[in-house]
Amino acid sequence: MKRIVVFASGSGTNAENLIRYFKTKPDIAVVQVLSNNPKAKVLDRAKNLEVSALSFNREAFSKSDDVLNILKATKPDLIVLAGFLWKIPEHILRAFPDKLVNIHPALLPKHGGKGMYGMHVHEAVVANKETETGITIHYVNEHYDEGAIIFQAKCAVLPTDTAEDVAAKIHELEMEHFPKVVEGLLQD
Repeated sequence: MKRIVVFASGSGTNAENLIRYFKTKPDIAVVQVLSNNPKAKVLDRAKNLEVSALSFNREAFSKSDDVLNILKATKPDLIVLAGFLWKIPEHILRAFPDKLVNIHPALLPKHGGKGMYGMHVHEAVVANKETETGITIHYVNEHYDEGAIIFQAKCAVLPTDTAEDVAAKIHELEMEHFPKVVEGLLQD
């Protein structure tokens, strides 16, 4: 059985999509959801789907081995960031080399980096009058959104599109592609 741990900071639609997708697969499961936000809706989504869900603070994540020890005990084959807003500390990257992946709501390297998440990204896409955008699934390294790209999917941006329109298109791409790409990584 391949084991996935999901890190998320917000509502958790991508995390829920991953959990539901892998509930139909006998050989892969999301076994834990971890969040830096104790009020994040993702924690409720996970618990409702009978997946262990815990929150942690910055001290436990960056300055101690608390989160690292949780991960070591869980023994994930893959750690998936799904709307997780904190940079992954070096000690976790070292402990799980090439086992951390992230989904970003733009075509990296465009619109990546610190502070570029969620609506901030979609607003930048519209403000820059981009004609296309998309999603990027990439490995996580010590820099925001700079790890090796695994997969990208594109969609058109119309001149009349608002940031909310772009967000809806990106959400569709995430729902369609993210679970399949994660599954492919675990089958390689």
